[in-house]
Order: sequence, then C-alpha cells, then structure tokens
Amino acid sequence: PKRRRWARWLRRLVTAAVGLVVLGAVSLGVLVLASPSVANAPRLVHAILAAHHAPSDGGRIPGRLAKALLATEDSRFYHDPALDPLGVGRAVLGTITDNGDDGGATIEQQLAKMLYAPGTTLGAEMEQVGVAFRLDADYSKARILAMYLDAAYFGDGAYGCTAAAEHYFGLPPARLSWAQASLLAGLVQAPSEYDPHGHFALARKRQLHVLARLVATGALTSAQAARVYSGPLAPKVSFYG
Repeated sequence: PKRRRWARWLRRLVTAAVGLVVLGAVSLGVLVLASPSVANAPRLVHAILAAHHAPSDGGRIPGRLAKALLATEDSRFYHDPALDPLGVGRAVLGTITDNGDDGGATIEQQLAKMLYAPGTTLGAEMEQVGVAFRLDADYSKARILAMYLDAAYFGDGAYGCTAAAEHYFGLPPARLSWAQASLLAGLVQAPSEYDPHGHFALARKRQLHVLARLVATGALTSAQAARVYSGPLAPKVSFYG
C-alpha cells in the first residue's frame, strides 16, 4: 500500500510538472507574439547616445570589458536563449525561501528594459521577457552585446562603454586593462551606487565580485585576479571615497 501511495504521488507530480511546462511554453508564446517589433533597436540605441552626446563603439566589442561584463551579468549568454533557465530557478527558489535572490536578468532582458520596457513592475518584466526573445531571434549574440555596451549607463553621466572608458580612464574601451575593465563592468548593476567618483569603496567591493566571477568562468586564475585587484587603476581623474 505504501508503494502504491508513492506511485500515485509520483504520477501526480509528473503530471503537474508537465502541465506547468506546457503552460509556461504557451504563456511565453503569447508574450512573444504580443511584443513589439525590434527592427528599430539599433535606431533606439543611437537615439540614447545622441540624447546624451555620447560616442558609439561602432559595433566593436572590447574583449576584456565584454568578458568582465558577461561573467557578472550573464555568464551563459552565448549558450542560453533570451531567458536563463537557471536564473528562473533561482528566482522561484528565492520567492519560496524569501531570501531575496531574484535570479538576475539576461543581457537580452536588460537591453529590452533599456529600449522598450522600462520599469520593475510585474507587467514590465513580463514585457521584457517577450521583447528579449524577439531580440534573440532577430539579432546575433554579438550584435545584441554590442548594442547593450553602447546603450548601458555606467554612472556619472557616462552612457555607453566608449564614453565610460574615456570618462573614467581617458582610454578607448579596447585599451582597458583587466583592472579598469572589471571596475567598469561592475558599475552597470547600480551605476549611482557604485560610481567610483563618489563611492569608491563600494565600487572596489563590486570590482572584487566581478573578478571572482572572472575566476569562476575561467577567464582569470585566482592569482591573476589577485594581482589585478592590487594593481593600478590609473583613473583619468583621481577617485575618492
């Protein structure tokens, strides 16, 4: 009798799981179909840069900055679709356990938020998911990352990685050191809070997290990350805490 009860519970669990998968797939399809066209995404990126008199990087992806950004923001960017299944799992677990872990959005979701669906309400976040899948279908991963780097806000009035690299370090993005790239990559999560010109200690703490993620993703060894953190930043204007 006990084995039969367990078998019944197992069948119910499997049925419920399959039902949730089907419901999720249908809901996602509806979201994508209801989302606007993203054919104008490059023009919207250009409009952001023009509004802030910021230069574009012309589609070029600076290697160190891109690796540092992806390591901390979306380490499975090149392998996952527009929605990170592990991130969704963390979000569900965070809701159940009330531990505040909301999983983190993919680069596509963040770009969708920048260009089409600003806000943090449930409705805005659902719209971001739908737009993210349209971006993933219409553009290559490299193009999406390039648009993100051009449109992202790095704090202290710097929009786009070209303006940010010049503003903080007086360099083009391609010439950033690992120390400089890891500091910049940490800013996009909370540009005002981590602005190194006003919150240098917090920016350095965030940089340490980025370096830990670069070690976790295999871009740097622990020894290399330690040397990067203790090495010079050479800012254009001295940072202060």
